[in-house]
Amino acid sequence: GLVRVGQPMIPTSPIAVVVDPTGCDGTIPAIIPSMQHPYGDIPELTNLEAGRGIVRIPVEQDVPFTPRVRALVDTPEFQRLRQITQLGLVSRVYPGATHTRFEHALGVFHNALRYVWQLGRDPRFCETVDRHTVEVLMASALLHDLGHWPYCHPIEDLKLPGLPPHEAFAAEFLSDGSPLANVLQRDWNIEPGEVLDVLVTRTDTPAMRLVRSILSGPIDIDKMDYLGRDSLHCGVPYGRHFDRNRLMTSLVTNENGDGLAISTKGRTAAELMVFARYVMFSEVYWHHAVRSATSMFARAFFHLHDQLDLETFFRKSEAETIEELRRRAANGPYGGLLEGVFGTQRELYKRVGEFSFYEAPELYQRLAHQPYEWLVGLSDVLAEEVSGRIGQAVAPTDLLIDAPPPHREIEFDVEIYSPKARSYRNLRDVSPVIDALARTQFDDYVKRVRLFAHPRLTEPLSDPDRFSECLEKALGRVQPAETPRED
Repeated sequence: GLVRVGQPMIPTSPIAVVVDPTGCDGTIPAIIPSMQHPYGDIPELTNLEAGRGIVRIPVEQDVPFTPRVRALVDTPEFQRLRQITQLGLVSRVYPGATHTRFEHALGVFHNALRYVWQLGRDPRFCETVDRHTVEVLMASALLHDLGHWPYCHPIEDLKLPGLPPHEAFAAEFLSDGSPLANVLQRDWNIEPGEVLDVLVTRTDTPAMRLVRSILSGPIDIDKMDYLGRDSLHCGVPYGRHFDRNRLMTSLVTNENGDGLAISTKGRTAAELMVFARYVMFSEVYWHHAVRSATSMFARAFFHLHDQLDLETFFRKSEAETIEELRRRAANGPYGGLLEGVFGTQRELYKRVGEFSFYEAPELYQRLAHQPYEWLVGLSDVLAEEVSGRIGQAVAPTDLLIDAPPPHREIEFDVEIYSPKARSYRNLRDVSPVIDALARTQFDDYVKRVRLFAHPRLTEPLSDPDRFSECLEKALGRVQPAETPRED
């Protein structure tokens, strides 16, 4: 029989028709064997429902761990993620933030299974995405961080010439004959190129756009994991206070059938997710002390990268990365930057200036989203101006400018489906929360321009007016950046 539990109708056979995937008719079979789900014969989905063959990760997540999943996880390419922390330099401020990409990848994979289980209720999704493509999505979710190297995001933000994005770097680990490629072909019947097509766009079809929106989009499986996981390990509540289950059970395909949308029952959960993301950026990812450590690391790497064989360097563990950078910087002008972050005595630079989009819009616009090389040149000139003003030596690396990088975060642009009206609208149009916090200017709300100085300069630079005058003079001496900003 049927029992009303506030969920959509599930197909009772592979050819059954789902009348309403959004749950408005409120009926499902009382007991739903996984084989009656359109993708229920996929082993990992069977285990998801049965709760067997699992590996447990925080917080109390039971991740299906079938033999073919284990085969991927046991490869050298995947095991290296154990040696790369998820948040990198955040642990210099939040001591518990030492969780790894390995743990995160398992969490994202678990979310992929839950998304597929929900979207299998939507006949439009099933018509667009076949069983094989679902398995490609699952493998891609598990391997989505494969190309990450230690401190990947601060390095990528430098936009160094010839530096590939980490997604492209994943191709190195999926090359023909690699252990990972062999497992995909032998155990999953998946070609490595199919996974790469999800991670780095190569083809453009409705099915692939839909799959990519699940992995990287406004309400993707990546954010759904990292917001809560980062919050947990940092010891803060901000990223955990939204209803993931409600959001997942509201998932449907969008009006064009090539991306995700949510039903009206997921609106509040989506609003809380946007707010959670906003607070995590402002209080964790862009916390001023986190950005101080990031600025010190970035400035040192910018000057040292020409000495490195990046192909070899990016394959190192996090500990090996730190060791090599400290060794190359020892006794040089950049050694103090790295020792202050990674040395035996923590000595982070102090914030001596801060400019937001709303409090100091003119200065913010002149400094935000500029090429890093231009910011380095400006900070060098600023050091000269400050030195003359305070009457003491100021080295070029004593002052660091930290600004939002050229690229912006993904805009929260998602449709909401109303079962009663049988219509789609942009969530921003019906939610003032989304309109305020998730538009293109998200970066301008949470990312500030900051100036950091060596601790010995904190007192001489305590007068903000004098410092602002030095900054204005330095800006007047530096030519505007030639590279277009990615606004």
